Amino acid sequence: MSEPEELGRLLRKAQAEERLPSVAAAVFRAGELVWQDAVGLADVAGTRATTDTQYRLGSITKTFTAAAVLQLRDEGRLDLDDAVGDHVDGAGKATLRRLLSHMSGMQREPPGDVWQTLQMPAREELLGRLGEIEQVLEPSTHWHYSNMAYVLLGEVVEGLSGEPYTEAVDGRLLRPLGLARTTWQQAGPWARGYLVDPYSDAVREEGPLDTKGFTAAGQLWSTVGDLAKWGMFLADPQEEVLRPGSRDEMLTVHSMDETERWTRGWGLGLALVRRGDRVWAGHGGAMPGHLAALVFRPQERVGAVALTNSSARANPDVLALDLSEAALEQEPAEWRPGEPPPADLAKALGRWWSEGEEFLFRWHDGRLEARLARAPDYRPWAVFEQVEGDEYRTVGGRERGERLRLVRDEAGEIVKLSWAGYAFTRTPEIFE
Repeated sequence: MSEPEELGRLLRKAQAEERLPSVAAAVFRAGELVWQDAVGLADVAGTRATTDTQYRLGSITKTFTAAAVLQLRDEGRLDLDDAVGDHVDGAGKATLRRLLSHMSGMQREPPGDVWQTLQMPAREELLGRLGEIEQVLEPSTHWHYSNMAYVLLGEVVEGLSGEPYTEAVDGRLLRPLGLARTTWQQAGPWARGYLVDPYSDAVREEGPLDTKGFTAAGQLWSTVGDLAKWGMFLADPQEEVLRPGSRDEMLTVHSMDETERWTRGWGLGLALVRRGDRVWAGHGGAMPGHLAALVFRPQERVGAVALTNSSARANPDVLALDLSEAALEQEPAEWRPGEPPPADLAKALGRWWSEGEEFLFRWHDGRLEARLARAPDYRPWAVFEQVEGDEYRTVGGRERGERLRLVRDEAGEIVKLSWAGYAFTRTPEIFE
C-alpha cells in the first residue's frame, strides 16, 4: 500500500470507528506538507469537511504563548526564573519557568465554575480576581496542569510587548510564518462542534465558546495545513523567528505527569510522549465540540496533526501518532547536498579520540556537530555555535553549555581539540 493510501486508511478508520462527524489530518516531513485529507461533515446539515475547514485548537494555543515568552526572553525582556508577579501585579511568586512546565502548583482554572457556566471572565475581571487564585500544591513538587498559569503568561506577553496578547502573537508568530488560516475567531469555512450520543447516532451541537480573558490558554482556530506549518516550524525553527536553542529548551524535560511508566513529560509549553522507543513532542487541545492534536519529532522533522469536531470518543492524539509513525516507515526523506564547511574548519572534521573513545565531528546543516562514534542512532549530535575565532559553545546534545576550543600549531594546523576540559586527539592517547 502506498503512503497516501495508508494514511487515508488510518484517517477513515478513525472517523468510522470513533464515530466522528468529521476529522481532518495532515502529515509533514523535512519541511514539506506531504499529505492532507478530510472526511465527514463539518456541519451535519450537509456541509462536508475539507482541508481548508477551521477547527478549534484549544490548548494547542499554549504552544504559541510559550514560544512568545521564549522570544521575549531571547530579546532580554525577561528571565525564565523571574517571578510572574514581577511582570503581572498580584500574580504571585511562581517563576515563569514553572508556569510554562505546569510545575507552579497554581490552581487549574480561573476563579468560578467557568466550565459549568461557560461564562468566561473578561480580562479586567480576571485580573481583578488574582487574589482568589489558590496555590493548590507547593511549586516544583508535582506536575499539575494549569490553564490559569497560561492566562498569566499571556499577560506577561501583553505587558512586555506593549500590545494586546493577540496582536503580539499575530505579529511575532502567525504573520511571519504565513499562518493566514489561524485566527482568534472562526473564519469560514469552519466546523461546528458536536457531542455524539454514546448510545445512538444522534449528535447535539455545541455552541462556539469565546474564552475572553482565557484567550492565551485556548482560543485559536486553525486548519490542518496551517497547524502542520506550525509543527514544521517547531521541528525545525527559523532562527529569525525563534532561536533553535530556545526551541530545544521547550523540548527539555522539566516535569513528568505519568510517573508510573514515564510515558509523558513536559518541557516548556510542549508535552513529551513516549511511544515504544521514540519520544514525540507536541500538544493536545479540547474545547466544547472540538478535539485537536499536534505531534512531531525534530530528529527526523516528521509529524502530524489531527482535528475533529467531536467532544467525545475521539482520540486525535492517537491518530496523529499513528499517521506520524506510518510516515516514518515509508521511504526516508531525500538527501540533498549542502554548503561546504568554512575553510578554516574543514580540518577539524572527522575522527578524534578522547579517553580511549572515538568521536565523530561533522559539518551538517550549516553547523559543527559531534557525537560518540558508538552512540546509538537515536542519540542526538552535540551542536556547536561559534563564539569567536576558534572558540565554540555547545548549544545542544552532549556537554550542552560547555566550550570547545580548536588548538592549532605554529603553522596554523588544527592539532587538538579541547572540549569541556578534555583533550581530543587524532589517535588514542594516554592521560599525560
